[in-house]
Amino acid sequence: MFIQTEATPNPATLKFLPGRVVLTESTFEARDAESAARSPLAQRLFDVPGVAGVYFGHDFISVTKIENEHGWPQVKPAILGAIMEHFQSGAPVLAEGVVLGGDDAEEFYDEADHDTVVTIKDLLETRVRPAVASDGGDITFRGYKEGVVYLEMKGACSGCPSSTATLRHGVQNLFKHFLPEVREVQAV
Repeated sequence: MFIQTEATPNPATLKFLPGRVVLTESTFEARDAESAARSPLAQRLFDVPGVAGVYFGHDFISVTKIENEHGWPQVKPAILGAIMEHFQSGAPVLAEGVVLGGDDAEEFYDEADHDTVVTIKDLLETRVRPAVASDGGDITFRGYKEGVVYLEMKGACSGCPSSTATLRHGVQNLFKHFLPEVREVQAV
């Protein structure tokens, strides 16, 4: 098994490409060992000293290390080994019974803004998320109120120094172009 790695804009996060599908639907994020209990692969990765978070996309795994505690030369080989061992063992990526999705319950917006929210979600899905996934992360809609779009940053985007610039100069400008009623984009 050959696993490629790619740098991300977040220096604390590397993107690992195992050359196979990681998750067929949705995404998975664990920011601590407790939330990693939902995934045998995430548990294995959290057993590596220095791992602070994991994010699974369709065909990649983003791993965030504890900043200033361990360097990538020390952590990366152990992560590669854990990923390889997991896939070679045939164990599932997610624990039995774990259901992904259901994030829509956390959304908030006024019903009068429904058409605007539909357009925001479409722009996110078709223009923003594919670009962000190439950097090992994800952005999801959380809400819209009084011209402000609230988005959640995940994976490599969470805690990334350039995520503010991505939101302000990329996503916000895109939304303003298509939806003049959008004044601002904020991370939650």
